[in-house]
Amino acid sequence: MAIVDFPDGSRVQASSLAERREDDPERAFGLYLDEHWAPTWPADLVAWPDFGLPEEPEVAARQIVDAFGRAQRGELVEVGCLGGSGRTGTVLACMAILAAVALGEAVEWVREAYRPEAVETAEQEAWVEWFGRWAEPR
Repeated sequence: MAIVDFPDGSRVQASSLAERREDDPERAFGLYLDEHWAPTWPADLVAWPDFGLPEEPEVAARQIVDAFGRAQRGELVEVGCLGGSGRTGTVLACMAILAAVALGEAVEWVREAYRPEAVETAEQEAWVEWFGRWAEPR
């Protein structure tokens, strides 16, 4: 479990399934990329296979924007998948774009700010680029 501090002052908690805490008193909302999280607290689940891409890209993109909006308003949002690196890192890179990290720097930023192994596949890196273009007019 790690707190990621974004350049705009927002904070997000990144977790693996092994770090799942049912009773986290600080967490206000969760955005989970694996159904095994089975949250009993306020959360969104994204249909996103391990090492893959979201099954519904625009739905996932809106969920990321909504969750990061909560973080920008001061809520502690938790993002998690199974291992906490690939899908979680991909979402964190997308959130970095929303926090004004340049599109071409978001993946490297999350690898430095969170984990070197974040965003595990070339397809996930490309999805961050897609997300940045999708989010641009917002």
